[in-house]
Amino acid sequence: MPPKSRGGAVRRKSKGPQAGSGGQRRRGLEGKGPTPKAEDRVYHKAHKAKVEREKAQRTQQAHRKKKMTGSDVVAGRNAVVEALRESIPATALYVAQRIDADDRVREIVALAADHGVAMLEAPKPELDRLTDGAIHQGVALQIPPYDYAHPDDLLALAGDRFEAPLLVALDGVTDPRNLGAIVRSAAAFGGHGVIIPERRSASMTAAAWKTSAGAASRIPVAQVTNLARALQEIKKQGVFIVGLDMDGDVELPGLELATAPVCIVVGSEGKGISRLIRDLCDQVVSIPIAATTESLNAGVAAAVALYETARTRRAAAGRAE
Repeated sequence: MPPKSRGGAVRRKSKGPQAGSGGQRRRGLEGKGPTPKAEDRVYHKAHKAKVEREKAQRTQQAHRKKKMTGSDVVAGRNAVVEALRESIPATALYVAQRIDADDRVREIVALAADHGVAMLEAPKPELDRLTDGAIHQGVALQIPPYDYAHPDDLLALAGDRFEAPLLVALDGVTDPRNLGAIVRSAAAFGGHGVIIPERRSASMTAAAWKTSAGAASRIPVAQVTNLARALQEIKKQGVFIVGLDMDGDVELPGLELATAPVCIVVGSEGKGISRLIRDLCDQVVSIPIAATTESLNAGVAAAVALYETARTRRAAAGRAE
């Protein structure tokens, strides 16, 4: 027979942690660590604001990347028909489905066919995306990235023509219409090319192509990472650097370097050429204007300087004969 249990006090189990509980009590006292930042808490308004900021940053980066590729889209019936009339190079014409074909649309389609531009039918949401929400009126023209030259290519072009190089460099000119006008003037007055920096400068967009009135297909445009370094390199090849500035050392009719290999540097209308570029110039020239006029548009200033240089060269050639 099993022995009888001895009566007496019985030790009951405690509800608290027992000795040898594996440190559960100690871990319980340690807590859960520091409180997460407000922007890391999913349901906090600061977290939502953080998500919105990151989304905006991604969008800006995408736009910057698109801009760096040099691609462009012309939107709107008037803009597209004018671009095609000027023979701006294009890779594709997008036309909305079931578009109301007026005279402009019919001319757009005819010009695109004449130029061999691919025509694609696109739904409105696709056109909205391509034009970044611009008013496209059912048509959009895609312009390919511009094929920039190297400054050495401009000098080689002058050598092929047995002519003294005549170049134009832009320092801080941000309006593509000014760039297009300068390219047009360079073509008109015997220039061999235009040099622009990658940053803080206009690039060869559809607006520049249009303003050049077709000259962009005949005059090369070189794009450089550092304008000052590029000017130093062409100086080593015997090209004189002439800066245009309202506080020049001489006035334009007295430009003695006109018959020599020369690169004319044009600055922005407001600030002019930068101090670094001015220090590189072999001569700084001003254009004499009426006292009531503060400054000339960059495109106009370049045209005047190019004309005077071309006139001086023709006069010198006539005397040599």
